[in-house]
Amino acid sequence: MPVKRLFSKYGLENHGITNVRKVHWNHNTPLLYEEIIRNGEGCLAHLGPIVVRTGLHTGRAAKDKFIVEEPDSKAKIWWGEVNRPFSQEQFELLFRRCQAYLQGRDLYVQDCFAGYDPRYRLPIRVITETAWHNLFARNMFIQAKPEQLVDHVPEFTVLHVPNFQAIPEVDGTHSEAFIILNLQKKLILIGGTSYAGEIKKSIFTVLNYLLPQENVLSMHCSANIGNNDDVALFFGLSGTGKTTLSADPHRKLIGDDEHGWSENGIFNFEGGCYAKVINLSRESEPEIYQTTRRFGTILENVGIDDITRRLDFNDASLTENTRAAYPLSHIPNALKESMAGHPKNVIMLTADAFGVMPPIAKLTPEQAMYHFISGYTAKVAGTEAGVTEPQATFSACFGAPFMVLHPSRYAELLADKIRKHEVNCWLVNTGWSGGPYGVGKRMAIKYTRALLNAALDGSLNKVSYQTDPVFGVQVPTSCPGVPQEILQPRNTWSDKEAYDKKAQHLATLFVENFRQFEDKAPERVKEAGPRPTVHAV
Repeated sequence: MPVKRLFSKYGLENHGITNVRKVHWNHNTPLLYEEIIRNGEGCLAHLGPIVVRTGLHTGRAAKDKFIVEEPDSKAKIWWGEVNRPFSQEQFELLFRRCQAYLQGRDLYVQDCFAGYDPRYRLPIRVITETAWHNLFARNMFIQAKPEQLVDHVPEFTVLHVPNFQAIPEVDGTHSEAFIILNLQKKLILIGGTSYAGEIKKSIFTVLNYLLPQENVLSMHCSANIGNNDDVALFFGLSGTGKTTLSADPHRKLIGDDEHGWSENGIFNFEGGCYAKVINLSRESEPEIYQTTRRFGTILENVGIDDITRRLDFNDASLTENTRAAYPLSHIPNALKESMAGHPKNVIMLTADAFGVMPPIAKLTPEQAMYHFISGYTAKVAGTEAGVTEPQATFSACFGAPFMVLHPSRYAELLADKIRKHEVNCWLVNTGWSGGPYGVGKRMAIKYTRALLNAALDGSLNKVSYQTDPVFGVQVPTSCPGVPQEILQPRNTWSDKEAYDKKAQHLATLFVENFRQFEDKAPERVKEAGPRPTVHAV
């Protein structure tokens, strides 16, 4: 049976790509499955997902990310450990080597969009040397309609060549892997790594540069909406419960990772989800579990029995960072249009392993800016080699590796929108209570959900509050369904003096981390942080 291919008039020669063997234009999921199996790129699992391996690279290569230094964007970029400069000359040489590498090879092209709001939608093109990465792009971005493909002209293009390895001494890279964004040429080069997350995060990085300049806040967060059209945003680093808590069966999911906040409201950047699935179970996360039993889902580095083709989500032999990439349509309660109004609540999640932060606290706009810029959570013993006790982790805007502009720019946009739309802001600790990790206990999920429900339905707006003497936030004195004694973390510690010392210690870490942002932070925001010189009583 002949296959109808959907070509774009904007050919690969516009990207300087010539002399390739065959171009697979805009294949749908079944066609890409056939290519994946035919090429030996992955295997079919029980009930239909495709299982792939990413080799040595099983997570983001933070030190291998660069931005080309050029006149138009140079003054705007937050240069440093997050955004490392790459010369225009180095980029051209590396790009030419990639062009030569691609000659005589098959390529897969997926033309799609980033951003559901048509006013800010970015036409993109993802060119890959493997079929499974092309399927990943099809899952994760917004699919173009057939009638849009012929005239599709990408604003930004991702050239993905995982089997091409850089030579650091020749190419000026950190290692054989590279993720290089050229804002002037509107081109992203990714090579030396098969970890698919680099594709989606590279486009997120582009949007983090473009959208704030149009007064749109780009956010690394999940979002959902209740029956009363009440939108909630969930910020949080890995391990804080962002995906679990936003996947609420009583609320519709707008998106699980990347969103924009414009003058019109919230919109998802993506057409899919990219969930961590280590130790996934039907009981803990039923909706995500069901996606792993669907045709079209890609499973990265998930354990599989070679004979039965059944999955083992507890298998961490390759990595703890096992992933599932699936379209939003796989989630039964996903909001089809992926757009909604302005949020009524913003939730910032932290898993405080020191056990000193309240399970929920209300924030002023200035405190919201401070905690947004800080992006705090904590690692616990056993999560990484060499971690033997709780360690504070700070990631600006809850997504520092993808923030191109200075964090204060995103924080100012957040504060402006919070004030304008009278949004309630909450800091929620899903971590430890009654003592630090190893002494206290992890906050029960039923209590966290009860606190969140009370915040979202307005119940917490009707109770009295006390000011935390160290962190300065407002802590409710009561909440339906939650024991009163756990609301004030000091009350849960048997050793009050030990609590005071630990709270002072964490407050000091906050202050030390924030020093790097003080030069651009308003005085009212600097004053909104913890006060380590104030002793708890």
